[in-house]
Amino acid sequence: MNKPSSLTYFERDMASVVHPQTNLLKHLQTGPTIVTHGEGVYVYDDAGDRFLDSGAALWCNSLGYGSERVARVAYEAMQKLTYFQLFRGYSHGPAIDLSERLLQIAPVPMSKVLLQCSGSEANDSAVKIVWYYWHGLGKPERRKIISRQGSYHGSTCVAISLTGNSSYHKSFGLPFDGFIHVDSLNYYRSAKPGETEEQFSQRLADALEATILREGPETVAAFWADPVQGNAGALPPPKGYFEKVQAVLKKYDILFVADEVICGFGRTGSMWGSQTYGLQPDIITCAKQLSAAMLPISAILMNEKVFDVVKNESNKQGAFVHGFTYAGHPVAASVALEVLKIYDEMDIAARVKSLEPVFLQQLDGLTDHPLVGAVSGVGLIGGVEIVKDKETRASFDAGVDIGGRIVENARKNGLILRVASNRIAYSPPLIISEDEIVDIGTRTRAALDDTLAEVRAL
Repeated sequence: MNKPSSLTYFERDMASVVHPQTNLLKHLQTGPTIVTHGEGVYVYDDAGDRFLDSGAALWCNSLGYGSERVARVAYEAMQKLTYFQLFRGYSHGPAIDLSERLLQIAPVPMSKVLLQCSGSEANDSAVKIVWYYWHGLGKPERRKIISRQGSYHGSTCVAISLTGNSSYHKSFGLPFDGFIHVDSLNYYRSAKPGETEEQFSQRLADALEATILREGPETVAAFWADPVQGNAGALPPPKGYFEKVQAVLKKYDILFVADEVICGFGRTGSMWGSQTYGLQPDIITCAKQLSAAMLPISAILMNEKVFDVVKNESNKQGAFVHGFTYAGHPVAASVALEVLKIYDEMDIAARVKSLEPVFLQQLDGLTDHPLVGAVSGVGLIGGVEIVKDKETRASFDAGVDIGGRIVENARKNGLILRVASNRIAYSPPLIISEDEIVDIGTRTRAALDDTLAEVRAL
């Protein structure tokens, strides 16, 4: 029998755990923050300190921390059917019920659902479906995928190749060939003097068309887009962007995949980001808030045009030879179904829409701070541009680590913040109250004040 370790969790972590998105050498010097429990929009560490989580963990903890109701559903589901696969025609009630429900609430007509385990898996699988589709139409040369700078679509080798951020590619030998990234849609950073948002959007659409023509429309398979770019700092699109882009895609018969992993299930004030921005995708990927992060699950929704080709190609090949062991897990599917019921009871999109004015007011209230250049947001997702100089919009040198400083000073003020691409990115749990939203604004300002004092002292 193993004896209990005399080491603390802090020490044991450094001795055994590899942390994603972490400087592994520095971690061995500084150590982890041990989170012990959560309640509502707060988490607690092993020192007893409480932190308001302004990012719903990784964009996903929509119902906050702790749900006895969902835990009971998981317990009952596990008692009934601990696991069975969906391979080779096997099925079970939770997977069927969840797939039906997703089709019912889809933002545009969809035909079938492929359940997976994570957003990365969903996007990776959707790429394979896109390639399978074009093979089925006798056009295997249509293989190139276009996405945007500033996007994030997952951590598998294919999904990270979709991702338009070079920091995710370094030392991995990625991205793979055939993944093309068009211009960033950050109007504040990239617009020309005097250019309106509509004009900026038209320029981006024209650049997309030029890219398609350069690569050869006959070689382009699909265009990938998240309605609000999380990795770019919770960045909404400029006005008219998706209307203009979708016209280009239609012109060249290019499939449109909407990555709803972050935006789906109420985040933007609609059930889907596709509804907020008028998207008409052929394929939708979703995850995160699908289960409110309580168990790993994701889904791919495909329209009839896509499924019809995939169905016939699978018959030609003898099977649709793709799948993950835990995809459509009966316990995870049961949890996701219960979460969707809770969203219905809360009228989650309407709730987010009612909180949007308070949220955006808190962002707007930060614009007078010397470190803030601009703010933007929709629903309960948005960001704050961090600048060294308001007039020139210049950014801090990388050596200053302005993002790291802001994050650490936020922690000192009892707030968990995420900084991405020189933007503070907010996506609080959807159960947050107005008072808690105001508290985020107050604590953010305190963190910015502390950071400003530090950089002025350099």
